[in-house]
Amino acid sequence: MTTGDGRPATFREVFAVREFRPLFGTYTLSTIGDELARVALTVLVYQRTDSPLLAAFTFALGFLPWALGGPVLATIADRFPRHRVLITSDVVRAALVAGMAVPGTPLPVLLALLLLVSLFAPPFESARAALMADVLEGERYAVATSLTNVSLQMSQVVGFLAAGGLVTVLSPSAVLLADAATFAVSAVWLTVGLQRRPAPTEGVAEPASVWREAGEGLRLIGGSPRLLAIIALLWVGTLFANAAEGIAAPLTDELGERAVQVGVLLAAQPLGTTVGGLVLARLLGTARSDRLMPLLVGLSLAPVLLAGLVVMSAGPGRGAYALVVVLLFVSGLGASWSIPLNVAFVQAVPPAYRGRAFGVAVSGLYGIQGVGALAAGLAAEGLAPSAVVALAGGIGLVAVVPPLLAYGRTRGAVAQDSPAAGPSVP
Repeated sequence: MTTGDGRPATFREVFAVREFRPLFGTYTLSTIGDELARVALTVLVYQRTDSPLLAAFTFALGFLPWALGGPVLATIADRFPRHRVLITSDVVRAALVAGMAVPGTPLPVLLALLLLVSLFAPPFESARAALMADVLEGERYAVATSLTNVSLQMSQVVGFLAAGGLVTVLSPSAVLLADAATFAVSAVWLTVGLQRRPAPTEGVAEPASVWREAGEGLRLIGGSPRLLAIIALLWVGTLFANAAEGIAAPLTDELGERAVQVGVLLAAQPLGTTVGGLVLARLLGTARSDRLMPLLVGLSLAPVLLAGLVVMSAGPGRGAYALVVVLLFVSGLGASWSIPLNVAFVQAVPPAYRGRAFGVAVSGLYGIQGVGALAAGLAAEGLAPSAVVALAGGIGLVAVVPPLLAYGRTRGAVAQDSPAAGPSVP
């Protein structure tokens, strides 16, 4: 599975792995569908209630299962065959979203169905991430991770932009049906394209309860200095680098721009991460990218500090807005540090624990992003948005030093060798 000579893998070599194609394609398709549904539901709820608060709550409801029960739900990816978890999750979500599209569905029922749909995200994403590590190794896994991150960033942009147009042309119910179709297509593609493997815990005499397994995942991370360093760096770096997203609208207003420019401001970092991820995976490779980790983390935060200072000093104007967009793009380039960090995480987690370990990492990531956006919004109640952005960048540069030092000290720690995927089964 590795390139053999240590060189970065090519995109062709990654897509040549048969099982990667459905894992990548369905992830892209479902992400676009999710963003379509997110906008459509927000519009639908607002049309019915005229309540901005309920509309915002609807937008955020999809993250609730991750923040509250992600580590427990993610254990499902380690208790059952991962291909079965993926297919079942998509089939159920297709049916639930189709139910949401029925015209006239009462609002409480609509929100309850949305919550049920969201409950399947942690086991699905944990199983997909763990299975990616099963079917790809070494430089191919690093390139695949980059492509997946690129897909996430671009799918979000495409989904949001497409939703804005479709909701004005079609009804929100029609957009929800399109989302249901993406889940149905994904289920069929995964059924045809994935090899049948046993559950990672198959052969264990008496499987533990989900609560015990979730606790084992937390203890695994808590007892490993390497995993603690990786998780701390991921959460702290993301907290401060992305905090400005929560106040994009007031920041744009401070710059004297119209509301339509908010989308451009929000798209700058994901676009930078897309470009940076492609460069890291295709040109540098895992080892060199890992050595550049301190530089990349600093590059993700220093432009945030500079963007805040630019607005504070220059004031409103098209020139200041353009410079802020460029600086946030550069910040996104640096944020591609998540790719070598992802590889290091996989190397430090035994295969049988990957589902629950990914669940802990991703659950905390969603939670920390919400905390960052909320903290930035609260701070902007008393400070200028530009000052909040500058503080996020400045505090972040100091806060990431301890996890970066811990990451450097634990470099080289890997999980004990064990079979990555197990034999094929019917």
